[in-house]
Amino acid sequence: MFELLRSTSLGRRGKLTTAHGIIESPFFMPVGTAGAMRGITLEDLSDLQAQILLCNTYHLHLQPGEETIAAAGGLHSFIGWNKPILTDSGGFQVFSLKSIRKISEEGVAFRSHRDGSPLFLGPKEAIEIQWRLGSDIIMNFDECPPSTASRPEIEKAVDRTLRWAKVCKETHDRLLNTGIQEYRNTGTPSTPLLFGIIQGGLHRDLRRKCAEELVAIGFDGYAIGGLAVGESEEEMMDVLRELCPLLPADKPRYLMGVGVLHQLKACTALGIDMFDCVLPMRIARHGTILLSDGTDIRIKNSSFASAHEPIDPDSPSLWSRRHLKSYLHHLFALNERYAESIACKQNLGVTLKMMQELRKMMDQK
Repeated sequence: MFELLRSTSLGRRGKLTTAHGIIESPFFMPVGTAGAMRGITLEDLSDLQAQILLCNTYHLHLQPGEETIAAAGGLHSFIGWNKPILTDSGGFQVFSLKSIRKISEEGVAFRSHRDGSPLFLGPKEAIEIQWRLGSDIIMNFDECPPSTASRPEIEKAVDRTLRWAKVCKETHDRLLNTGIQEYRNTGTPSTPLLFGIIQGGLHRDLRRKCAEELVAIGFDGYAIGGLAVGESEEEMMDVLRELCPLLPADKPRYLMGVGVLHQLKACTALGIDMFDCVLPMRIARHGTILLSDGTDIRIKNSSFASAHEPIDPDSPSLWSRRHLKSYLHHLFALNERYAESIACKQNLGVTLKMMQELRKMMDQK
């Protein structure tokens, strides 16, 4: 569970206890969609002091399937990661398949993006799958409308999200009471933490309604979804200013899909405790390198062909302290896989290091 240690002008400092260890907050979660990260290993994540890994229920359900993972002893054993794991519900991925899905009150019928086979995922199924995976933190199945949706569409999505949240909570409680052996054959005696997800677009009243009703149902933590999807930064901040004061102080607050460094700081100051995003890795693969001093460079630019200096002498990654900018430029020019590995480890390392420094500064307040 969550212990709030102190509140400062920089944000909230806390500890989140899970079945696989304590996570110091605020924190950033690397995204290992199917249990792995492109370009770097789980050992690299440990070297960078990542505290937790985020994996994707939708992708793991499709391949290799939760039954296979449960038979291996759960997701931790299957991938070889002994720290906490959060799995999202798969809702965002399912709702992105707009042309091949059909929504009903029970859930969403859709076709696999891999082979076109018919599949169904709803609130009950999403919770049962995540229990079988053996996750430490599991997420409600929600409806995430696009930011361009009309208000009536967003209202319907909020109402459905709330109805599904009750089903998620009922399913979770049932498994807590009766289904631990059947659904959680992972060797882990503790049970997962269940987070609700707040939707509502940029409509403050809908966000407020969703937050208040989720809090009334009662969850172990509260996530804010449907942001960082095209709205302005100030619009995102306005939603957070509205929501954070409504959420229980003794429960963690999770902003989904945000990974820009200055936004991580700003959102932490508003009261957010946890984040995830593929952005640091995505821009790394295209040659944008985040540096420890807060700047970034486009390593593919020709000016770096003769930059015979370390990529980042203060980097948490040994590779970036050892290798030259000119060498990384050279690797990208040749499309060498090692270029991606160096860049991804650098960007993730800088992101995690910034959150570590934030925690240290809060401890000194």
